[in-house]
Amino acid sequence: MQTVHTIADLREALSPFKCPAFVPTMGNLHDGHIALVRQAKPLGDVTVSSIFVNRLQFAPHEDFDSYPRTLAADAERLQAAGCDVLFAPREQELYPQPQTYRVHPASDLSDILEGHFRPGFFIGVSTVVLTLFSCVYAGMPNGVAAFGKKDYQQVMVVRRMVQQFALPIRILAGETQRAPDGLALSSRNGYLSASERKEAVQLALALHELGTLAGTAGPAELPALEARAMQALARRGWKPDYLTVRRRNDLLPPQAGLPAEPLVVLGAAKLGNTRLIDNLEI
Repeated sequence: MQTVHTIADLREALSPFKCPAFVPTMGNLHDGHIALVRQAKPLGDVTVSSIFVNRLQFAPHEDFDSYPRTLAADAERLQAAGCDVLFAPREQELYPQPQTYRVHPASDLSDILEGHFRPGFFIGVSTVVLTLFSCVYAGMPNGVAAFGKKDYQQVMVVRRMVQQFALPIRILAGETQRAPDGLALSSRNGYLSASERKEAVQLALALHELGTLAGTAGPAELPALEARAMQALARRGWKPDYLTVRRRNDLLPPQAGLPAEPLVVLGAAKLGNTRLIDNLEI
């Protein structure tokens, strides 16, 4: 595996190829990231991953400074998974000047759920993803980029951005990878204490229970079911932001009188000082 730190070196490394399979990350890799690399690899003629902790998607009170940087260990894992090129730029490389041009996704998708509780988050995500796409796919006829479904709303925002800008990139949504007890794998799981780690699976269990109840409920009954699920988590010491049932195609609440549509249950809650997210398609 070749490791590069500049855009010029990245483009030189990719110049012999025509269809990169790209997995952007912020590092501190877990098995979910590695699964994305392995899923994406057969779909391109070169496999690329990036590691970059993107300041633009962190609010001032969030964990940008303390976010784990584990480049050496991450590089070993990527090489073992068959990654060909690792792009690990410094901040000055991607943002040589203050980033005054930013991508503002449509508010109907980006200002709800995660966007409501983390204002500006999807602006930061969209801006860095478009920047990374321009680094990886410059001059390429097509490509593939892989994102994990654990960040369900993020996948939708990126997919719509690709469509809106007519980028020749296929977005692959990889299934959420879970620990044996059902906890969704996340780089932030490392913040959990031993007791919090045992408790953390309750978010997935709450989503599963809410999804089961939603399967036999009408749209008018969902707000009460959602409130009950949040109250149950709160009684266990969590601070839930949302547990909600939404339509998969636009993340809006299902409406009475319309044909039944595929749904997804999404949740975000803080356990101690760690905020966890998860989802379940139903």
